[in-house]
Amino acid sequence: MMEQVDLHTHSCCSDGAFTPQQLIEKAAQNHVVAMALCDHDNIDGVEPARQAGHQRGIDVISGVELSCVWKEFEDIHLLGYGFDPRHPRLIEELSEFQQFRRQRNALIVDKINERLQQRGLQPICYEKVAERAGGTIGRPHIAMELMAAGYAKTVEEAFVKYLSPCNIAKKFFPVDEAMALIHEAGGVAVLAHPPYISRDPDVMTTLLDDLTALGLQGVEVYNNGANCDEIEWYLTQIRLRGLFATGGSDFHGIEDGGAELGKIRAIGSIPYNCYTTLREVLSSHDDQ
Repeated sequence: MMEQVDLHTHSCCSDGAFTPQQLIEKAAQNHVVAMALCDHDNIDGVEPARQAGHQRGIDVISGVELSCVWKEFEDIHLLGYGFDPRHPRLIEELSEFQQFRRQRNALIVDKINERLQQRGLQPICYEKVAERAGGTIGRPHIAMELMAAGYAKTVEEAFVKYLSPCNIAKKFFPVDEAMALIHEAGGVAVLAHPPYISRDPDVMTTLLDDLTALGLQGVEVYNNGANCDEIEWYLTQIRLRGLFATGGSDFHGIEDGGAELGKIRAIGSIPYNCYTTLREVLSSHDDQ
């Protein structure tokens, strides 16, 4: 079996199904030899994943996925790699995000329960959602509790019927501040799954120009939102701007027929050179 790499995964420290240690075991079963844990606005799982990875011979790169806004774009995801997870300001900024996230999820559950009670149905229990999450609660964990209560058959149905109508606005970093924070902590900044932002080439050309001027260093070219033509288009765009390509499955472990560690739908295995290039960039970054 060919060695796999995956530079975009999630654990229960944000909205994934597995603990960092369980994620590493899953990665080992899938022949993943190098990976990055990129939880949403949270780095609590980085050190546990590194330790578990060391025991299993998997190179775990520090990662995070920051929720950002820029101009008219309301939800850009910026990946940070290779930063110091003990960096004080990074810890402080993300702690504020986690506090807001906890408040937001509690309010979402309250709104869902109001909707359930209006229909004569029993409310779901926030404590059970927290127990199910095993770490930081994410909306998929609420969806799973709705499924367990018999109010939805799939995660998608739970979102359509309850989570989307009862949503509470997220908190975002201005993308320039997020990029500066990643750099300050010693990391490099990469744009996550660009097809989820827009599939309009003109829109994305302008956005890539803006982000490159702000200090963007890479683009997650190989992602589960991209088809083969889009992958080729982004490879051309990064060459024009001197950026590097990364790749990740965005594995959460709870998708219906969803992502597989080390692979993306369009081409199968994520190219190994995504990992070696990232390691080279981080090494040269450290030498500066």
